Amino acid sequence: MKFENFSKKILGAVFTFAIVLGIGLAANVTANAQYPQYPNQYPNDPYRRDRDYRNQRRRDDDDWRNRRNRQNDGYGNYGGSFQLRQTALNAGFNEGTKAGRDDRRHNRRYDFRDESLYQKGTKDYSSRLGDRGTYQAYFREAFEHGYADGYQGY
Repeated sequence: MKFENFSKKILGAVFTFAIVLGIGLAANVTANAQYPQYPNQYPNDPYRRDRDYRNQRRRDDDDWRNRRNRQNDGYGNYGGSFQLRQTALNAGFNEGTKAGRDDRRHNRRYDFRDESLYQKGTKDYSSRLGDRGTYQAYFREAFEHGYADGYQGY
């Protein structure tokens, strides 16, 4: 008698599990049918904007990871060590700002290429930092940005 009740309970549990599993699968098929792979088919989809935003954020995060963990500071990535890059950018920007302010103060035309520091591009350079050409590339780019800011009065 106890065995019969136990077997009925097991069969009831299996049947209940099968029903719940069937309902879950049917609901999943219905939910997938509501969001087709063709987004222009339903242009007023209220969830489309959120999905597009999340996808854009995901692409932005991937771009950030591909920048070798450097923030997007507006300067190129020419290689070299972090210390070489930062030293060149700091020295170039500071010297460019000074030259731009000086040209503005003396009413000279806007031209950073005639500055000797820009042409040399080796201010604060040390061979311990790395390649001189890489240093000069960073220095000159930062000098140009600093010159623009200094000439405009920042």
